[in-house]
Amino acid sequence: MVQSINTKVDLVIDAISQMGIAEYGKIMIGDKGFEFFNSRDTRKFIQIPWEEVDYVIASVMFKGKWIPRYAIQTKRNGTYTFSSKEQKKVLRAIREYVDPNHMVQSLSFFDVIKRSFTSKFKK
Repeated sequence: MVQSINTKVDLVIDAISQMGIAEYGKIMIGDKGFEFFNSRDTRKFIQIPWEEVDYVIASVMFKGKWIPRYAIQTKRNGTYTFSSKEQKKVLRAIREYVDPNHMVQSLSFFDVIKRSFTSKFKK
């Protein structure tokens, strides 16, 4: 069994880690960090302390009505993508520990296309 880094837990919710193959488990948000525990294999877990979180990136669709996934970008180890049942509740719990200026929206499909065209014609 793995030891949690949190001493006080704010939210526990069912979630999916989208790192390669989707893995089902639970997200635990507490005073020390963000944790994901796989429900089938206890050896597969992700623990991210709040000091290590650089940005929280939310994929927002339909003007904020639907958030299909969110990602946590760390300072050293890359980006971890998750989705859960109640994404807004998770993002509000994360906002307690991460600076709201470091919580951003991801680019939309059309923004990516627009950037690619402008970079092609700049050259």
